[in-house]
Amino acid sequence: MHQADIHQTLDQYFGFSAFRAGQAQTIEQLIGGQSSLAIFPTGSGKSLCYQLTALHLPNLTLVVSPLLALMQDQIEFLNKKGIPAASLDSTQTYEQSQSVMQGVRDGHIKILMVSVERFKNERFRGFIKQVPISMLVVDEAHCISEWGHNFRPDYLKLPQIRNELNIPLVLLLTATATKK
Repeated sequence: MHQADIHQTLDQYFGFSAFRAGQAQTIEQLIGGQSSLAIFPTGSGKSLCYQLTALHLPNLTLVVSPLLALMQDQIEFLNKKGIPAASLDSTQTYEQSQSVMQGVRDGHIKILMVSVERFKNERFRGFIKQVPISMLVVDEAHCISEWGHNFRPDYLKLPQIRNELNIPLVLLLTATATKK
């Protein structure tokens, strides 16, 4: 993958002529097959790291996000940019969920966003095990830390889930991680 290809995607889909600090390095690392942790200040373009990378990966990018409102904003943004993204969440009807799952199975949806609690759902687990996944993205990865006030125990199961689903790449994104 050449830098020119990544820059072309940046311009074509996102309308930017240059990356912000750290973005290109993170994206190149991921496309090169290396997992990554990206700590960026809020509003400095963490999401672009997985959004752009997803376009260069062969299979689904699965994003675990703690906030439904955030997921919906991201999906709206991506769909406006012509990037097929969707979520599976508790606000959807059975028909909507089925439609999203079909889109993922067919390979039409490149980015699927879910809450970490979704993995408790047997039907979802059965479905996601059938889908080839290129990358797992953990947005707001500080939720993994037991020391944080927004610790969610289900986040601790993500390494096991990654192994079960045989996902080659992981990207952890946060604005608030400490060194530890």
